[in-house]
Amino acid sequence: MNTIRKILKIFDIRKLTSGQTIFLGFALIAFCGMFLLMLPISNNYGLWTNPIDSLFTAISAVCVTGLIVVPTGTYWNLFGQIIIIILIQIGGLGFMTFMTMAFIATGRRITIHDRLVIQSSINSDHLAGIVQFVKTILTYALSIEFLGAILLSFIFIPRLGFIRGIYFSLWHAISMYCNAGFDLMASLGESSFTAYVSNVWLTLVICFLIIVGGLGFSVYVNLRDYIKGGRLAIHTKVVLITTGILLIGGTLLFLFFEWNNPATLADLPWYGKICAAFFQSTTPRTAGANTIDQAMLTPPSLILTDVLMFIGASPGSTGGGIKTTTIFVLFLTVWSVLMSKEDVNCLRRRIPFETIKRALAIFTIGIVVVGFMFFCLMVAEPAFSSDSLLFELLSAYGTVGLSTGITAELTDFSKIVLIICMFVGRVGPLTIAYIITNTEKRSLMNQGHYKLPTASILLG
Repeated sequence: MNTIRKILKIFDIRKLTSGQTIFLGFALIAFCGMFLLMLPISNNYGLWTNPIDSLFTAISAVCVTGLIVVPTGTYWNLFGQIIIIILIQIGGLGFMTFMTMAFIATGRRITIHDRLVIQSSINSDHLAGIVQFVKTILTYALSIEFLGAILLSFIFIPRLGFIRGIYFSLWHAISMYCNAGFDLMASLGESSFTAYVSNVWLTLVICFLIIVGGLGFSVYVNLRDYIKGGRLAIHTKVVLITTGILLIGGTLLFLFFEWNNPATLADLPWYGKICAAFFQSTTPRTAGANTIDQAMLTPPSLILTDVLMFIGASPGSTGGGIKTTTIFVLFLTVWSVLMSKEDVNCLRRRIPFETIKRALAIFTIGIVVVGFMFFCLMVAEPAFSSDSLLFELLSAYGTVGLSTGITAELTDFSKIVLIICMFVGRVGPLTIAYIITNTEKRSLMNQGHYKLPTASILLG
């Protein structure tokens, strides 16, 4: 009996840091999904699926990426598709969101440790009222997905019939809101939403789901309070400003780069060109759906898509990337240096030095991870161009899901590289770094210690 207790103490979740709990939670869900997707009952062929392909699909789903090695709509049957959409929903809203609701439903007491893990999982800046905040997240998310399904049903029900149309509408509403990028359009003989490239209704609905899903849960709550007479937080203003600049700027640049490209926009009507450019500007924000063939984009458009994928969505959202606020803080930091300002200011507020350090760390870790993994892919895949490999890698790291069509042709080693990138991109580079360096525990031990003298280092 004592031996059993000692073993249980080793795996006591209360001894884990928030980062370790989140890491293990996502890993456990992904491996459960992998096992289920491996089973013959999950696909249309009644065969065991390759473990690497099953793991790749499960990781891509739980990390809300959208990269695929087999067509979702044709390879997986109804059971397999339901497993994938459940993984997407859990991954998009965060597994701790559902764990919290399970605690409430079973009457389990939510401890301080649980609240700290929840806070870290949803990237909230406050601990007070965190459980109510989770309830609000779930309510808003399910409401938006339900609204998206209703709006999409006007397209899918007339085409597919009531039952199948409802299924398609709900499935894609969840996938798009969670910025996952998975779709079932292959079952209709189509590649993603390319058949709807000029469809204004589908473009607006899908882009609405992607954008709202990528704003961040704290933005929802703050906007609700603002409507009731409260104030907009600085974070909300930064997210809305940066998102607007990236969406509008991206749309205009894609129109400029692709206007005369016969493989993308050239043959579309004027409104079709605007729809396609706006969709292409929206989807790299970690969504992954597409209405034009990514392999046919001009080199400038590929580079622009790479940049947008690396930036990604906003903190505390269903999306990935280094986040809009990170790039905003870095831009202001560079600007303050160029203007010889002592502080980094934003909207009549001073940005704390700790925030600047975190932004720099996130950006640097992202560059290092992508650079190292890119080198691995270049060595493992000499047959593919560096542009295609970099596009694939940034799509994985930013949990986007866009592809030039080479994913299924990659070796198992390269698939594992992308799996690692998707996982790091979803859990968060800083979280992974904190786990490796044991920062969360050491920071508590170092409280009250003396500071070393400053060093003078020349830069530039």
